Amino acid sequence: MQEKRLLLSILFAVVTLWCGFVDNVYASQASSKRVVSLAPSLTEGLYLLGAEDGLVGDTTYCVTPDAAKYKEKIGTITNIDLERIVTLKPDIVLATSLTNPKTVQKLKDLGIEVKIFPAPKDFISLCDQFIELGKAVEKVTKAKEIVAVAREKVAGIQARTAGLFKPKVFIQIGSKPLFTANKSYVVSDFVELAGGINIAKDAKVGTYSREDVVRKNADVIIIVTMGIAAEKEKESWQRLRALNAVRNNKIYILDSRKVCGPTPVTFVETLDKVASLLHPELLEDRK
Repeated sequence: MQEKRLLLSILFAVVTLWCGFVDNVYASQASSKRVVSLAPSLTEGLYLLGAEDGLVGDTTYCVTPDAAKYKEKIGTITNIDLERIVTLKPDIVLATSLTNPKTVQKLKDLGIEVKIFPAPKDFISLCDQFIELGKAVEKVTKAKEIVAVAREKVAGIQARTAGLFKPKVFIQIGSKPLFTANKSYVVSDFVELAGGINIAKDAKVGTYSREDVVRKNADVIIIVTMGIAAEKEKESWQRLRALNAVRNNKIYILDSRKVCGPTPVTFVETLDKVASLLHPELLEDRK
């Protein structure tokens, strides 16, 4: 009798586990969404979350990871083919503050859900938005795991730079006019969290003058390749020989894909790079 009861208990447990597995499979299938992404950072985020199978369309700028290149293209970030999006029958469109409001409204009028992600102002809001992305595609647990790891790594970089000399840094992200990142741009956090001082942090707008860079005597200049001839810009700065950054040969060029529109993962990678530029001694410590 005891053996029979034990056998029945085991059988019941197996059936329960199997039913749970089947329920999870159907729940996963039922929750999968057809998604159109209108920004490279959102597309990268979907791949990080493991939600790429639901990605049915993205922009011509969405080329990372490589697999994103082969998704259906619906135009650029600002110039979107509305008809093509409609033919893809998305359940949700992931947009940004750069998306034309008229396009957003037309999509909504057609009954398509649109989730707008404004440009993050700092690392904190970047992480918050990534979790919102996870919620939008029902991958919130994965999103929170990725964010937790990113926060831990950022804290580690801050710990390594704590107590070190804080160089004055100017970030150039435009040339005509000269444009930089104040504290309203997540780009500024690459400097602040890496143990530097963004000399334009408190500027009211992003436009800046070379005279102010000279007056504040930047120790480091970082040129972001956002539609500008970075090498020519570097040569232009090198003529200002009174600058600390010029005297100490600390003018660097960073790929805009690494700086603009980061995910929590790429933010950490770029932050680590910036920290090594501002504090070369960190590289020596790793040897």
